[in-house]
Amino acid sequence: MNGSLNRNLHFALTSSSLSRRQIRLSHLHARAHIVRQLQNSRDPVSVASVHTNVLRLGFSNDTVTTNHLINGYVRLGRVEAAHLLFDEMPEPNVISWTSLISGYAKTDNPRKALWLFGNMVWGTVVPNSFTFATVVNACSVLAYLETGKQVQAQIEIFGFQSNLVVCSSLIDMYGKSNEVDEARRVFDLMNCKSIVSWTCMINSYAQNAQGHHALELFREFNKFTMNRPNNFMLATVINACASLGRLVTGKVAHGAAIRGGHDLYEVVATSLVDMYGKCGCIEYSVKVFKKIQNPSVIPYTSMIVGAAKFGAGELSLRLFHEMTKKRGVSPNDVTFIGVLHACSHSGLVDEGLKHLNSMESQYGVVPNTKHYTCVVDMLGRIGRLDEAYRIAKSMRVKPEEGALLWGTILSASRVHGRLDIAVEASKWLIESNQQVAATYVTMSNTFASVGIWENFESIRFEMKRNRISKEPGCSWIEIKDYTYVFYAGNKVSCPRGEEVVSLLEELERRMKERGYVGGSKGLAFVDVEEETKEEIVGLHSERWALGFGLIIVPKGVTIRVMKNLRICRDCHEAFKLISEIMERDFVVRDLNRFHHFKDGSCTCRDFW
Repeated sequence: MNGSLNRNLHFALTSSSLSRRQIRLSHLHARAHIVRQLQNSRDPVSVASVHTNVLRLGFSNDTVTTNHLINGYVRLGRVEAAHLLFDEMPEPNVISWTSLISGYAKTDNPRKALWLFGNMVWGTVVPNSFTFATVVNACSVLAYLETGKQVQAQIEIFGFQSNLVVCSSLIDMYGKSNEVDEARRVFDLMNCKSIVSWTCMINSYAQNAQGHHALELFREFNKFTMNRPNNFMLATVINACASLGRLVTGKVAHGAAIRGGHDLYEVVATSLVDMYGKCGCIEYSVKVFKKIQNPSVIPYTSMIVGAAKFGAGELSLRLFHEMTKKRGVSPNDVTFIGVLHACSHSGLVDEGLKHLNSMESQYGVVPNTKHYTCVVDMLGRIGRLDEAYRIAKSMRVKPEEGALLWGTILSASRVHGRLDIAVEASKWLIESNQQVAATYVTMSNTFASVGIWENFESIRFEMKRNRISKEPGCSWIEIKDYTYVFYAGNKVSCPRGEEVVSLLEELERRMKERGYVGGSKGLAFVDVEEETKEEIVGLHSERWALGFGLIIVPKGVTIRVMKNLRICRDCHEAFKLISEIMERDFVVRDLNRFHHFKDGSCTCRDFW
């Protein structure tokens, strides 16, 4: 009998044990099913339905399940609902905190993300690498550099200073805060670098106008790593080439994109469209653009702006019509800047004003200072100075916003001899401490153009007394992946200087045979962004670059010159004649636009 009792007892205990195991397995299966449902949820209703099941099945106090539920709400942008769940958790862990912090950082509330992080570090939960990366990104969005540095100190305290994700976020933050040296310090201290960290560092250089360092680092990446560049790295490198006007290097990057299968990604293709446009190869831009399937507003805008800068205003307007009327793509504020710029540089004033008036009524885009600056430029170019001046006077703008607006008025009034408006524009710029050097130069030349030499000398004296110096004229030309830089009036900066001088003198003689009178305008009078009077026109930087290019670049190859200032009218006339004499074509990119010289004419049609 005792044996029978023992067997029954053993059976009961075993059955009880199986029952508990089954319950536990059932519990795990149910939780796994809930997690799968949340991962597959694509709308708030389905997440709310799963939430109801969580409450019904008694998982509301289960940390793992609640974390997945928080993530489900965060993924769909319902951060407030996620926060309510978080507040009800008895013991939120690091994943709970990080998910909610990430939610606020991604939904345009990075300040709340930093506030949550502050609460977290005062508690007992230790942040992980993703927590720190998210918080650093929040600092980056807010441009809170000092807060970011404090977070970096905590990163080092908790031992994440070598973590790939965290370091990449720090590099990105410092790059966006114009602290490139600090970004490089973080990069150099990394024991192991991923393609993301390389891309962040290259991008930090590129977005801080240090494109040459970006390209140098890209070469290091290709030399010292076994990784291949991804589409984001290639887009960044191509953007750096665009900013520098480095066509040869840009073509190399294009080749790398094709080999890696990245050239059809919109981010890369858009960068290529922009790069070729900024290097004066508008035909290449068009070829790349046509390969983009269903282009969005970004590549359309790049193409419209590129065509406008090249003087192909009709192409810009055709693209805008195709984009808005045929494809139904909504333009943004930058698109309209390109359209208005195209109208301005093509003399299409009525067309430009029509587009300005349609911005808000048809497309919901409110015109800003940049749009009105384009309109002022458009009116000023054809001599409608009074209308342009009225628009400028009617606008209430901050100094940094009004600099380009009033600089445009000043330039147009000088060209058309409107001393009264030029004086008003210069007063605004000087009182606002904007473009002071350029304003003094332009006003002195404006007085000279109307023969008021006393005022001309007075302004030049003021410049010397106050040590106000104008940015020197600089041009550069890229040959076989090497950039040659030339400065106005500086023969030392020119390789094969004597040979170049000899060629320029010969060209000067042949131009005069065709009726050219050098220096009648360019020698004494220059526009806002041109070299000053003391630099003789024959030695302007673009002429050094062109002379060198004519010697070095084989016939049949387009010579491409980049210039930091606006090309003067005298050099513009000379370049047209030289293109005819030498039977060569060359492209000059100045501060405002492109000039393609061929057979004695320019694509700008003398309208720039």
